[in-house]
Amino acid sequence: MKKPLYIALDMETKQEALAFLDRFAPARPAVKVGMELFYGTGPGIIQTLKERGHPVFLDLKCHDIPKTVERTMRTLASFRVDLLTIHATGGKAMMEAAKEGLMKGTPPGQTLPKCVAVTALTSTSQRQWNEELFIKGELGDGVFHFTDLALQAGLDGVVCSVREVEGLRRRFGASVYTVTPGIRMTGSDAHDQKRAATPVEAHAVGSNAIVVGRGITQSNRPLETYEKIYKEWMGE
Repeated sequence: MKKPLYIALDMETKQEALAFLDRFAPARPAVKVGMELFYGTGPGIIQTLKERGHPVFLDLKCHDIPKTVERTMRTLASFRVDLLTIHATGGKAMMEAAKEGLMKGTPPGQTLPKCVAVTALTSTSQRQWNEELFIKGELGDGVFHFTDLALQAGLDGVVCSVREVEGLRRRFGASVYTVTPGIRMTGSDAHDQKRAATPVEAHAVGSNAIVVGRGITQSNRPLETYEKIYKEWMGE
């Protein structure tokens, strides 16, 4: 799969999600299933999407004690998704347990899903980082710290904003896999994103994957919008 553009299916029902994706036929774009759709419809949505040929990013941001996360990831590994998330703030031991669970739960002959750690949500501002989360220092430095822990734990990379990617490349090299949400077209509403960026900016810094939600799902012409964003993302 080329560098993916994941469409965030932030919808309440399976029927709504599939009807939306029917507008892209015969194409099968990569999709992100988050808590809203997964908890609202159950794991069957993953099987349906995979059977239809969609690459799937399951974004549940697991965050619990290491043993619970290990068992959870062992189960999620059987869903044949392409990418999974956990929260970096759970610590190194929890992230190591997540990787262990994936390795135990992935059936023989099946590709191990990528697992990335969420460092700081793109809806988090510097003020919130310091005052509400009560973490000292620059938000970007926190992202670098959590990335270091994630890589030590054996994860593939991190979820971060576009503005942190270049710094991560300098510190950790090209191998760290970066997933960058908060992608918006130039001039569009950033909604609740505090650290948004454009597809062109994501391409320029070398993001490995981007996530776009409302910019596509609320468009009157979602396929046309998707194609435009994808071309910009690929530098065309």
